[in-house]
Amino acid sequence: MAVLAGDVGGTKSRFLLKQGEKVLLKEKFYNRYYESFSEVLKDFLTKKSVKISKACLGIAGPILHNRCAATNLPWEIDGSFLSSEFKIPKVRLINDMEANAYGISCLKKEEFVVLNPGEKDAKGHAALISAGTGLGEAGLFWSGKGHRPFATEGSHADFAPRNELEIHLLCYLKKKYGHVSYERAVSGMGIANLYRFLVDQGVEKSSLAVEKVFEEGGDPPEAISEGALKLKDKTCLRVMEWFISLYGAEAGNVALKFLSKGGLYVGGGIAPKILPLFKKETFMTAFVDKGRFCDLLKQIPVKIILNEETALIGAAAHASEKEF
Repeated sequence: MAVLAGDVGGTKSRFLLKQGEKVLLKEKFYNRYYESFSEVLKDFLTKKSVKISKACLGIAGPILHNRCAATNLPWEIDGSFLSSEFKIPKVRLINDMEANAYGISCLKKEEFVVLNPGEKDAKGHAALISAGTGLGEAGLFWSGKGHRPFATEGSHADFAPRNELEIHLLCYLKKKYGHVSYERAVSGMGIANLYRFLVDQGVEKSSLAVEKVFEEGGDPPEAISEGALKLKDKTCLRVMEWFISLYGAEAGNVALKFLSKGGLYVGGGIAPKILPLFKKETFMTAFVDKGRFCDLLKQIPVKIILNEETALIGAAAHASEKEF
C-alpha cells in the first residue's frame, strides 16, 4: 500500500505518493484556485488509483486535536474528516515547519549553502526559521543520538525593533494590523510591508515597476526581489537588505531561545532565490548582534536549505516511521 505526504503552504500545496522507495506520483498545486483543501487533495488523488495506508500532511498553521485552521489560507483541515472522505486509515496533520525539520536529515550536503561554519562537529539542539508566504519556526530536540523535530508558532511573537527606523516601522504596522508579529516583517508579506513603509514615509522613492505590480494585483515581493537583483533599483535594494537584516536578527533570537548549538537552518522559498544577497555579511552581522552572546552565536553553524521540497520529503519520512 502507498503512503501519502503533503506540504500545504500559504501559496502552494505539494503532494507525494510513495510505495516503499518508489515515487508513484508527485505534483504541485496553487491554492488560490481551490475553495477547500479537500478539493485540491481530490484533484491530486484522482490522477492515480492506489490504496493508501496512511498520510502525513504538513500544514502552515497550529495543529490542535489533528485539526488545523491554516494561518494564511481560508481553509480548515480535519484529519479525521480526510480519513473518512478519502478512505485512508491513518491521517496525521503536523505543522509544516515540523515537516520541514523532519526533512533536514534526508538532504544531501550539496543541498545546503553554509553561511557560517560554526564549531566543528557541533552537537546539540538545532532550530529552523523559514520565510515564504509567511514565517515559520521549529525546534529540533537533541536526544544525544539524534534530533526530534517539534513545532512552534514563534513567528507570531511580538516584533522587536532594534533602532529608531524600526520603531517607526512598528508604529506603521500597528496601525495596519493591530498586533505586529515578526511574520509581518520577515516573510513575503513582510517584503511588501517594508517597501510600502519606506515609500509611504518618504524615506525612499517609489519604483514604477513595483507600483505597477501593486496596482495590478500581482506579486510585489517577487517584483521587489527582482528589482534588487536584476535592475539594481535603489529602493528595492534597500528593502531587501533590510529584510535580510531583520531575518538574521530573528534567526539569532531563535538560536538563543532554543540554544541551538547543533545548528540554525534557514528554510523557505525566499532565501534560495536571493542567494547573492544572503552571501553578503548582512544576515550574519544581524544574527550575531546579541551583545554578550555574540561569541556564542558565532559558534553556531548556519545553513540555507536549497531543496524547496524539504517539507514534503519530511512529511513522507515521518509517515514511514514505525511509531506513526
